[in-house]
Amino acid sequence: MLSLEQSWSWLLENFSEFQLHTLGTFIIHEVCYWGSYVPFLIADALPYFRKWKIQKDREVDSNSQWNCVVGVLRNHFLLVLPLIIVTHPFFAFMGTRDELPLPGIGEIASQVFLFFVIEDFIFYWGHRALHTPYLYRKVHAVHHLHSSPFGITAEYAHPVEVVFLGTASIAGPMLIGPHLLTLWIYLGLRLVQTVEAHSGYDFPWSPRFLIPFYGGAEFHDHHHKIYSGNYASSFIWNDYLFGTDYAYRLYKAKGVDA
Repeated sequence: MLSLEQSWSWLLENFSEFQLHTLGTFIIHEVCYWGSYVPFLIADALPYFRKWKIQKDREVDSNSQWNCVVGVLRNHFLLVLPLIIVTHPFFAFMGTRDELPLPGIGEIASQVFLFFVIEDFIFYWGHRALHTPYLYRKVHAVHHLHSSPFGITAEYAHPVEVVFLGTASIAGPMLIGPHLLTLWIYLGLRLVQTVEAHSGYDFPWSPRFLIPFYGGAEFHDHHHKIYSGNYASSFIWNDYLFGTDYAYRLYKAKGVDA
């Protein structure tokens, strides 16, 4: 079995820097986004998992799911891929490299955590702005067509919001210029995170039970249900610090809809 460094060496020998940094990154994006949705798609098909469904009273019809798939694919190929290509020169300027040796686990873990923190902060304020009347009506209402979200609704959004989401996600890496492997790991985890947050399921093995201050599906699902509060993407601290978790606290305290 090839080691990671041997596999990486093979990539470097068979693909150009441009191919790895652009098409390679896009492939990672697609595999992680759609791949992380498969377990939740299976859960939707099996009655056993329904007990962990957050909004049991709201069903998602196949037509809505198909329209979502088409809309997300359109966004990915017409917006996400071009964004990756356009930002490639800037990443190169900031020092993103792909050569051996690969970064150590400590470097990868610390940078990935920093990227999540930066993204969460930017996303919080941008998302909160998207809920102002004008931006909500003109832009963010597209994402909120699904009051009971399912995994792939994560990137079902107006083109302006898709660009904002992409910018927030890559802000940290653009500032640091990490190794390409670190960027891919972060991107993969970020996509798994956003699909899980929109999954509509609060499983007992959810990351929110393992990671302090992680919001997860329960936290974000309530935002979709009442269209307010809980604006952050990954963690809960920005909503607590800036007083926008009011709806969530009321919901948890009373056990009823806020």
